[in-house]
Amino acid sequence: MAVNVCVVGTGYVGLIAALGLADFGNSVVGVDVDAKKIESLNKGIPTIYEPGCEEYLRRNLESGRLQFSTDIGASIARADVVFIAVGTPPKEDGSADLQYVEMVARSVAENLDGYTVVVTKSTVPVGTNRWVAERIKAFNPKAKEGENYDVVSNPEFLREGKAVQDFFHPDRIVIGTGSPKAREVMEELYRALYLIQTPFVWCSLETAELIKYAANAFLAVKITFINQMANLAEAVNGDIHQIAKAMGMDGRISPKFLHPGPGYGGSCFPKDTRAIVSTGEQHGVDMSLIKSAVEANDAQKERMVAKLEAMFETAGTPGLADKTVAVLGLAFKAETDDIRETPALNMVGRLLEKGTRVQAHDPKAMDNFSREFDEVLYCASEFDAAKGADALVIMTEWNIYRNIDTDRLRKLMRGRIILDTRNVLDAERVKEAGFLYQGVGRG
Repeated sequence: MAVNVCVVGTGYVGLIAALGLADFGNSVVGVDVDAKKIESLNKGIPTIYEPGCEEYLRRNLESGRLQFSTDIGASIARADVVFIAVGTPPKEDGSADLQYVEMVARSVAENLDGYTVVVTKSTVPVGTNRWVAERIKAFNPKAKEGENYDVVSNPEFLREGKAVQDFFHPDRIVIGTGSPKAREVMEELYRALYLIQTPFVWCSLETAELIKYAANAFLAVKITFINQMANLAEAVNGDIHQIAKAMGMDGRISPKFLHPGPGYGGSCFPKDTRAIVSTGEQHGVDMSLIKSAVEANDAQKERMVAKLEAMFETAGTPGLADKTVAVLGLAFKAETDDIRETPALNMVGRLLEKGTRVQAHDPKAMDNFSREFDEVLYCASEFDAAKGADALVIMTEWNIYRNIDTDRLRKLMRGRIILDTRNVLDAERVKEAGFLYQGVGRG
């Protein structure tokens, strides 16, 4: 039995949820205040880059199961389930800004028509779902929780670059609710995942909210740990790849997220680690481990700039002023155009501050990045970026950079410095080609 769904917010989380739920056979309307975005989506043109996104968008539009609208009131009124997938940006103190969540709660309250399950998909602090239920009641005193509406926590665990795959083949589905009525609706909504025996975790609202933060904070800490081990490996002439491989063979540890680099970025880890630290402080709970990971991650980004400066010193051409540096990779990870908190922002920003000319390339993220730095020369290829460069820095692990032609680079570049912050190159081959090479944790 198809469920009528309204997804409020067509950003990364909202769009993938709308596509996936429509493909499950539900009738879905994606809502956003951005009319240009809605027009693009209704034409079958994705507003984000994500492998598989365009195919699912066009297929579900053609089937009639999916449409997009700016009319939030009408879309909510016809829905059995309303997903809140709006942004929760961090405030200056690290806590989440819930103004957009509250706006959706008001719209729900004003347009309730029959029983509606309100599902929070946005990453929100502990206690937010109960607060949403209270706000709906405040905006519509006649509405009764459990009779006219229920609020459910259903956090997302999508990996950018593999989000479509993750939606259809998740490790688990977490649903926080104490309402048997809401549980029945959610079971029907996700029936397709029941059929492939996806594990479901049914829990309280607060537990579901914490699961999301705990998962992201743990992964951020794991990345920070391997980055610090990489820094130590450099100092003592060790090989972080062999260290990580041996660690990953331990079943208690696993090899995932043991990849050293320039620090984590993206829409989740930076925001969620700061938010959970803020939540801990509000409740008088020591979150020093996660707080240290946040500080260490910031330091790792700065360390990459310092490594580049040290390489110029070693090459006998100290300083970054009046140098030209090619930066390859601007997205925070491969297979996405997302530049939120990408380490490349810090690298490029520092280079420009020091008077460096920056020539950059990324397969997907240059348009987004140009909104942050219009003084950068954006190039059509990695080799165009390398022309006349004194140094080349790889910031994102795109496959096209893994086997870059070093002989061609040597002819194009003025200098012989390569800083590989993702360890994607064969170090020995690069050195044999005549370059001064540095990775992360490679001794």
